Amino acid sequence: MGRDALIEICELFYSIQGESSYAGYPCFFVRFAGCNLRCTYCDTRYAYEGEHQSFSVSRILAEMERYPGVLVEITGGEPLLQKGIYPLIGELLAAGRTVLLETNGSLSLEDVPTDVVKIMDMKCPSSGMHEKMIFDNFGCMTHNDEIKFVISSREDYKWAEKLVSSHHLHDKATVTFSPVTAMLPPAALAEWILADRLPVRLRLQLHTILWPGKTKGF
Repeated sequence: MGRDALIEICELFYSIQGESSYAGYPCFFVRFAGCNLRCTYCDTRYAYEGEHQSFSVSRILAEMERYPGVLVEITGGEPLLQKGIYPLIGELLAAGRTVLLETNGSLSLEDVPTDVVKIMDMKCPSSGMHEKMIFDNFGCMTHNDEIKFVISSREDYKWAEKLVSSHHLHDKATVTFSPVTAMLPPAALAEWILADRLPVRLRLQLHTILWPGKTKGF
């Protein structure tokens, strides 16, 4: 494998990080093609339905050299489906990059290096994919990592609240709740969090505020 490893890539782009504790920072994004889930509200269907290209790890690194020292996010789709992710992560960490990995919670995180900031997107009931979540992944999280719940209904909120409480997730990692804004007003989610004194962080998608209507390569 190494630098010759091939990865199916949906898109590479430079933008503002919009959905984590690193929101607001310039970031180079590597969006992997393919996904094993089909969430009802997915906003990146093009990652598994659209065109993609094979990139070697060395070619991806060459693209990133245009943005020295910048934050890197590996996302999808679902990046852990491709074995080429591991040589890529190794090269990025060796180069001193801060690496964020956004993953959907349905695949094991055991092999992901602890130096990677893992952002695990736990799928709530309205996604239609919540039964595919691997709760054992909670044991792989550190205080540098994040557990994200995308909330679109009161049912989603209560499901997420129960998991946060029963697994003491706020003691394991940063926990964030984000609304599906087309389905749940952000203010309503904020009110629920405040009413229940829930130790989670409300997050909005910064990139959709900056560039409303744009759906690819923010």
